[in-house]
Formats: sequence, structure tokens, C-alpha cells
Amino acid sequence: MTTLTSDLSLTENITTIIRPPYFYISGFTGIPHMKYYYVFLSLVYIISLMGNTFIMIVIYVDQSLHSPKYIAVLNLAFTDICETTALVPKVLDMFLFGRQFISYDQCLTNLFFVFVFLTMQSFNLTILSYDRLVAICCPLRYHMLVSHRSMFQLTGAAWAFAVFIILILVGFITRLSFCGSVVINSYFCDHYPLFSLAAPCSDVLPNDVMSYLDPVVVLYIPMVFIIASYVCIIHALFTITLPKDRIRAMKTCTSHLILVAIFYLPINITYIFSSFIPTNIRIINLSLTSVLPPMLNPIIYVLKTEEFKESSKRLLKRVAQRTVGPVKST
Repeated sequence: MTTLTSDLSLTENITTIIRPPYFYISGFTGIPHMKYYYVFLSLVYIISLMGNTFIMIVIYVDQSLHSPKYIAVLNLAFTDICETTALVPKVLDMFLFGRQFISYDQCLTNLFFVFVFLTMQSFNLTILSYDRLVAICCPLRYHMLVSHRSMFQLTGAAWAFAVFIILILVGFITRLSFCGSVVINSYFCDHYPLFSLAAPCSDVLPNDVMSYLDPVVVLYIPMVFIIASYVCIIHALFTITLPKDRIRAMKTCTSHLILVAIFYLPINITYIFSSFIPTNIRIINLSLTSVLPPMLNPIIYVLKTEEFKESSKRLLKRVAQRTVGPVKST
């Protein structure tokens, strides 16, 4: 009879979902003077915020940049602001002010927004590679294939798919019971460290599958598309007879290639070798991957894109004239 009672109570425990009131974000362990690193992250965040806001203002103000390509650039700048805002302020609050406990609902919310914006960064780079592919390989059909309407449709579909796939990711976590440790070995509510805590008392197979599927959909497939598109672009460049035209076409791709490299290389290395990389190194790599590309994107676009550089100069000159004008009149 006692055995039967214990079996029934065990069944009840299995069917009841245990949700802890809070989790503890461990962050870095055993590294002294890490506050300086968090101060560095805050400076990077401020530069990223200012740079991407500047890009959005320039695109909005300058009518010559109201082209389909710059819809994707505007979307990338907006995503960069959202991604760093979803991550950095919370990281600073936790580790600079010692507030490393986070409620269950806040943890899932943090996971959702960080992953959605990270996914959109990858999708935006893919959309920009599609724009370059059509512009160089099919120049006569560019305005038919890449219109304002088609670019809005592409970016809208990318947002919808990003939200959908991350909702599934978060939805699978809500079915888990956390009956053991509540310490997340990361610097935010990261997916794998979070669902791994439920392994002793829940079936985490669907979550494990999603942890492999999500990088494939979000990182590897877009990266394969970008590589394939640049293979076609390189082939098309060799068919251009005039060296001047070839160099001009190559310059339009330079900024995008740099953005692709600084985003995909570090994050792919981390995901591929995650089981071999120590926790502290993984956290540093992922945190830098999350904040450095949004900071560098505006700098690269201003320096490497000629039309955007000219638009920036015109805007700054206009602002300077308006500022100097009232001073002279007084």
C-alpha cells in the first residue's frame, strides 16, 4: 500500500510543472576586475545607439536614400538598436549592481527578445545579400525584382518568421519542470543553459532538437545563401569587361561582406565548438558578438558606402549651417 501511495505521488510530481520563482544568472566566474568589462560594454552600447540612430535619421531625411536597399539597411539599424537594448542594460543592471536574480517570466521575456533581434540581424544580412545579388547579376531586372513593395514584404516575412520560431523555442521551455539548480551559466537567459537545468526532471528532447535546429535555420542556411550569392556575384564580376565598372560593383559589396564576416564568424565558432570552449570564453565571445557588430555597422556604412557618405555630409553641413546661422545673427 505504501509503495502504491509513493508511486501515485511520483506520478503527481511528474505531471505537475515546477516553475521556480527566480533564476540566478552566474555570468563570469573567477575573473577579477570584470566591472571594467561591463563599463566597456556600456560604452559600446552608447556608440551603437548613437551610430544606428544617425543611420536611421540620414535615411529618413535624405530622399535619395529612399530606395529598396535602404529599407533593409534601415531595418538592420533598427534591429541593432533593439538587440543591444534588449541585452546590454539588463546585463549592466545584473552585474554592475549585483541584481543577478531574475524572475521566471522576466527570464523568458529576456530570452525571447534577445533571440528575436539576433535572428533578425542574420535575416537582414541575408536580405541585403539578395539585393546585391540581383543588382549585380540581374541589373536589367533589378527594379522589377527589388521594389519597395517586395522589400517590405521580405522584411515583414522575416520579422514574422523570427517571432514564430522563437515563440516555439520559448513555448517548449514553458512545459519544463525545474526541480534542481536555478543557476544559469551565462550572462543572460540563454536557451541551452536554461533548458539544461530541467534535464533531471523533464523530457528536454524537444528543446534539445530546437537548440540544434535554431542555429541551422537562423545562422547556417542564411550563411549558405550569402556564400552562394557571392559565388554568383564573383562569377558575374568576371564577365564585366571594363575594370572601372568591375571595381565600382565590388565597392558596393565591400561593406556588406565586412558586416557578414564580423557577425557570422565569431558566433558560428562559438556554436560549433561550444562543448570545447570554457564558459567564460563562451560568454566573452557571445557578448562581444552581440554588441560589436551593431556598433561597427554604422561606422562601416559611413566609411565604405559612397552614397551614404555623401548623404551624411549633406545632412551634417545642413545642421552646421542652421546652428551657425542663429549664432551669427546674434
